[in-house]
Amino acid sequence: MTVTKWTWLVIVVIYLGFFSWYSSFKVPLSPQEIEYYVEKVNGTSEELASFRKFMEEDDGDDFVMINILEMYDTPLQIEGVEPGETTDQVLGKYMEYMFPAMLSRASHPVFRGNAASLRAMDIMNADGMETWTGAAGVRYRSRRDMIEISTNPEFAGRHEFKVAALAKTIAFPVAPFSYLGDPRLILALLLGLIGCAVGWRQASSAGRA
Repeated sequence: MTVTKWTWLVIVVIYLGFFSWYSSFKVPLSPQEIEYYVEKVNGTSEELASFRKFMEEDDGDDFVMINILEMYDTPLQIEGVEPGETTDQVLGKYMEYMFPAMLSRASHPVFRGNAASLRAMDIMNADGMETWTGAAGVRYRSRRDMIEISTNPEFAGRHEFKVAALAKTIAFPVAPFSYLGDPRLILALLLGLIGCAVGWRQASSAGRA
């Protein structure tokens, strides 16, 4: 087998491995799973009803959670928050759990930015929602993955740091969605470029021989 063929074989194996890990091939949440997760979550009857509906409408595919944030100027002084720590540092303690938990399930931020205006540019029927610090979008491989992350007992203690850092927040899921920065597309283009470069180099070497 030539170097070019070996290269493309390795590229295909790498891409298929990544694609199968990054993509969700599982079926939507079953009624049994829904009941199990509802029992693990605390909330008002309205919150639980919304959570149940979110699970019942599961399509098994990925989605993005949009987070709109307003951070405290000074974090709340709860246990674990040291004097002088900034809200970014306190929120970082929350993310110490979230980042590894998300990445292990092929979930990750897709964007994050600070507010470019002191007040919302357009607002309607949302009193008290005029000011925000920033926003972020987090891609989850599936609703099952997000729920497994958020119902992990380790999450409960870390969540207090989020409460200490954020004055208010809104989070809502968006599905279906697509974006040009999808790692599956980027990796395909990168690996394809490598394969073509190797093939071109081998062809050039053979031509000079």
